[in-house]
Amino acid sequence: MDQIRALPFAFPLQKGHLALIVIDMQRDFAEPGGFGASLGNDVSRITRIIPDVKRLIEGFRRAGLPVIHTMECHKPDLSDLPDAKRNRGSPKLRIGDEGPMGRILITGEPGTAILPELAPTKGEVVIEKPGKGAFYATDLGKVLKEKDIRQLVFAGVTTEVCVQTTMREANDRGYECLLAEEATESYFPEFKEAAIAMIRAQGAIVGWTAHVDDILEAIGA
Repeated sequence: MDQIRALPFAFPLQKGHLALIVIDMQRDFAEPGGFGASLGNDVSRITRIIPDVKRLIEGFRRAGLPVIHTMECHKPDLSDLPDAKRNRGSPKLRIGDEGPMGRILITGEPGTAILPELAPTKGEVVIEKPGKGAFYATDLGKVLKEKDIRQLVFAGVTTEVCVQTTMREANDRGYECLLAEEATESYFPEFKEAAIAMIRAQGAIVGWTAHVDDILEAIGA
């Protein structure tokens, strides 16, 4: 059986049923003036993972394996945005407000777009999600079923929120989940560390974690 070097033990690779999910690598979370920065976060922590995320994406493309992108965003009329989400955190700018890159986290606005360095290519699936988890109110489950995907490699941001939430959702749906450690990040290093520990605790209770180089080697990229 093919394997990927991982923790807490080797990941049992089924290459023909593997896909990469890149979570929310959007301008609003990574660039100065965006939503992440308006919350007082150091966005340079996000931009520094771009090279590793890009290597992972390009490796999956070379290997002929699916790459799926997600974007956290809402309808222009905010009908899919609960007040409980919009009002939390007391930021200077709230979801739906006009910001330096258009309305914050609204479908079609410049700041909502995926970073140009990581932009999807023709044919790659982009999931627009109104929640933290990528399965909530989206067609992700249908897409994975149609592609006969059973295993998921995760990259993106933030490790402890949208990435971990989606991994937990996937785990409950029967997918085997692997987090690429250098290709994910948090605004808070201690949160990333804690999320990684929780994911692989108790014999991979949520999933595995591995280094990007080991993943690329295993898939022949």
